Amino acid sequence: MNIIETILNGGVIVYPSDTIWGLGGDATNAQTAARIIEIKQRHPDKGMIVLVPDINMLRQYVERIPDIAYELMEKSLHPLTLIYPKGRHIPRPIAAPDGSVAIRVVRKGFAHDLIKASGKPLISTSANFSGQPAPVSFHEIDPRLLAMTDYVVTLHRQKIMSRPSRIIKLLPDGTYQIIRD
Repeated sequence: MNIIETILNGGVIVYPSDTIWGLGGDATNAQTAARIIEIKQRHPDKGMIVLVPDINMLRQYVERIPDIAYELMEKSLHPLTLIYPKGRHIPRPIAAPDGSVAIRVVRKGFAHDLIKASGKPLISTSANFSGQPAPVSFHEIDPRLLAMTDYVVTLHRQKIMSRPSRIIKLLPDGTYQIIRD
């Protein structure tokens, strides 16, 4: 099975995101999310990041895009994840218990092309067991974790990835709070 078929059939993949090596799959599939939580040994109340390739797909998964979101995305020089107060069509446990959803628009690169090709937003969480450091290189990923997934991307294995994205929570009153800088 190729990577697109794996995503469309609810599989879990290991792939180079726009920040670090990630575990992912179809962000509209609750079973895929549950399996990622099981693999990572992660608490189910901790939401996950969703990657989309553009504003058009973003609009499908959030109730509203506040003006400040456009401004923050435009000014950001590095990958930026925004937490929107109300998501839609994103199941628990990807969305947080309060219904908010963390989404990053990926503008270029492998993850961008993969999302476009599959037509599905991707779950993006670090390819590590909970509590371990996020892998910036493929060789830092625990082989036991790799063995639990359905597809491992072979591209960019020598590349050292950047750091995790900046995370900003958009508040209902039009302001925002920096969660991770």
